[in-house]
Amino acid sequence: MKDLFVIDCGEIYLREFQVEDVNAIYELTSQPEVYEFLPDWKSTREQRLNWVTNYEITSNKRFLSAVPNIEGENYLKLGIILKDTNEFIGFCNTGIKDELPEPNREIAFAISKHYRNKGYTTKAAKGLIHYLFNHTNTERLNAVVLTNNVSSSKVIEKCGFKLVGDVIIENETYHHYTLNKSEWQDNQ
Repeated sequence: MKDLFVIDCGEIYLREFQVEDVNAIYELTSQPEVYEFLPDWKSTREQRLNWVTNYEITSNKRFLSAVPNIEGENYLKLGIILKDTNEFIGFCNTGIKDELPEPNREIAFAISKHYRNKGYTTKAAKGLIHYLFNHTNTERLNAVVLTNNVSSSKVIEKCGFKLVGDVIIENETYHHYTLNKSEWQDNQ
């Protein structure tokens, strides 16, 4: 753990993905409650192992080594870990959303159906937002949420994001939210 990037969020912490997380990520993204809203995350176990090993861990290292100037870096993928048990219960990520106008850095998240409605997702999102606005040159964050994903919209709104309209991405309608660093700082 001492060599891994961690954000403390109270009862949970965010930690960069590890190879040991593959089974937990696979099981999480195989839950209908997750892939209904994040279909790109559905995979086979072998695909997930390949992605984590060959892309996501490498991307995380590049992102973290670029801090504070992260403009050219795409993704930081972090597991949501329950402190009491060290169980991987979800993920909270930031990346570039090419379908949005610049600045197009977004946050995204998912949590296991077994840990919903406990405030963990909101704590994770706030932890990542705090890190990005305090330790990187990020000035604005985006979030896109399928219009029927009421739970994720609530999390985004609790984090201070404002709805700016709807966008169509790959023939699906999403609510588009933004949060500016200056607005966020005013509410801290």
